[in-house]
Amino acid sequence: MALTDTAVRNACSRERPYELADGRGLCLLVQPNGTKWWRFRYQWNGAECMLSLGTLSGYAAG
Repeated sequence: MALTDTAVRNACSRERPYELADGRGLCLLVQPNGTKWWRFRYQWNGAECMLSLGTLSGYAAG
């Protein structure tokens, strides 16, 4: 499922961190304090890796 602008903006903090994913490696990590981080998961030489792209305020969805 693609991450829509509405889904990203409406993501509320919870007691524990959680992720909203698009199914292609891009995800939004929502922290309990309300901070939203863009992350990208990929594989390199058979090992799973993750690249943090920054906070939501620095990037727009869509």
